Amino acid sequence: MDEKTLERKLVQAVKNMGGLCLKFVSPGFDGVPDRIVLLPRKRMAFVEIKTTGLKMRPIQVRRKRQLESFGFSVYCLDRPEQIGVILNEILST
Repeated sequence: MDEKTLERKLVQAVKNMGGLCLKFVSPGFDGVPDRIVLLPRKRMAFVEIKTTGLKMRPIQVRRKRQLESFGFSVYCLDRPEQIGVILNEILST
């Protein structure tokens, strides 16, 4: 599945849960995840979205590790069936 379609599905799923799925853009700071997911009960995580089968670039992997070192959850989404799993995991943390 292409990235744009997968991104729309994620945004809609988060909206259906009463949350926000904000586009994350940080000029001058490469490799940040595509979306910040904000869910009820103060739940938050970052999500990098990839076309099915593609992997994160090295700068994205480094940024993921950096964010995780601060205690944030960072997910790589490349298949639609992962959406529910990721959102449930965010809610359960």
